[in-house]
Amino acid sequence: MRRAPALFCLIMLLAGGCGRRDDGPVKVSVIGGTDAFAQMRGVRLTPAAQLLRAATTEGLVGFDAEGRVVPALADRWIVTEDGQSYIFRVRNGQWPDGSAITGENAAAALRRTIAGLRGTPLARDLAAVGEIRAMAGRVVEVRLSTAVPDLLDLLAQPELGLAWKNRGAGPMTLVRTGDVAELAPIPPESLGLPAEEGWKERVRPLRVRPEPAAAAVKRFDEGYADIVLGGTVDTLPLVKVSGLSRGNLRLDPVIGLFGLAVVTRNGLFATPENREAIAMAIDRDALLAEFNVARWAPTTRIVSPDAADDDAGKSGAVGERWTGLDLAARQRVAAQRIARWTAAGNTARPVRIALPATPGGAIIFARLRSDLAAIGLKATRVKETEGADLRLFDAVARYGRVAWFLNQLGCTAGRAVCSPQGDALIASALTAPDAATRTTLLAQAETEITAANGFIPFARPLRWSLVRGDITGFANNPWGLHPLLPLALAPR
Repeated sequence: MRRAPALFCLIMLLAGGCGRRDDGPVKVSVIGGTDAFAQMRGVRLTPAAQLLRAATTEGLVGFDAEGRVVPALADRWIVTEDGQSYIFRVRNGQWPDGSAITGENAAAALRRTIAGLRGTPLARDLAAVGEIRAMAGRVVEVRLSTAVPDLLDLLAQPELGLAWKNRGAGPMTLVRTGDVAELAPIPPESLGLPAEEGWKERVRPLRVRPEPAAAAVKRFDEGYADIVLGGTVDTLPLVKVSGLSRGNLRLDPVIGLFGLAVVTRNGLFATPENREAIAMAIDRDALLAEFNVARWAPTTRIVSPDAADDDAGKSGAVGERWTGLDLAARQRVAAQRIARWTAAGNTARPVRIALPATPGGAIIFARLRSDLAAIGLKATRVKETEGADLRLFDAVARYGRVAWFLNQLGCTAGRAVCSPQGDALIASALTAPDAATRTTLLAQAETEITAANGFIPFARPLRWSLVRGDITGFANNPWGLHPLLPLALAPR
């Protein structure tokens, strides 16, 4: 009996009679928790909070559905020839309290926002930002200590949304009722933009519900959600076992870091050689095969081969590791290191691995337990909130350059065992006189951070969504961020 509503809805959906009506709201499930509503005003945003923040609190620029930088609070900008000055003209609009958006208050809001990011990896990405000053009228200048080719991508991040008196200026309004948010686009003329003919006919409200992955997939399969956003590899098996959702799965072409962060230097993990032994033991091909995703390739590199640097588009200094050894040979070398360590009187307690309590987390642990057993180690799975030796780290790059990867693993990020030498080289790269010198310094930093073996890469991250065929305003993009505003606008 419990399956009857779902079966009825599936039949009606195929007939066009169930799910979203053309004049009804687009129903969006975002994987996460209702704490996203509180987190959207903070600094460290979950993916669900990022979507809500970007929809209600614009930065100088933003992203469109395809991940391209588009105007937001700034309607135009120029970049000086040396790449060290970005000059923005903010639109002729108002903050929510009715006061005009000016160069002065926009610059002040940007300074506050960047200052609030202190201590996060994103702050390090923005470390070259020097002076932020208001110029005549509605003009803001961002001056840099060195060229940052991806500054616009950084300023488009949801965390760089600018608030005035703790409120953002759109582009959407949000009204929360319990665990659901109703979001509606603000008319262009209310944002200080030219009015659009037929605006009322184009717009449609969104009903956004942050919820656990299993509930989101179930809601989609039963026709009660039009889109599911925020999927990661650990929740992908929920889609694989469902029916309707498999044909609506969309994967984003993202790059980033997906693997294990070494979070302790004690005992077995005190030396880079032992940390490397753990990395050598992992059968990445078998791990990825468990998820059955075409063209998802394993890697032993901390920097994606698709990342660029500032000098002729090279892609990192360190290639794939241990290429002369097959898995059996790698595991023999790793087992010998562990045996020498225990023969010296050390006790190898079970390796604590913190993983999400999801189907994918269970798959990952089963593979890791088998691989560690092959080199004489036991493994135990712990909650993400508990003390651990290894933690799953899964993050999409904010911009496609070597520096992003290195900043994630720097000592200031506090994410994993790090290399002080690598950090010093990254800092020197910020003041490098030219792109070639910067590239050289970052290459040296990459070598140091790789040798520290504080991060064990598996592959590039996976980001997935579920999208019904009649939904417009959605596109796969390289950042895995899907802004809500395009989903609320019917095609012209």
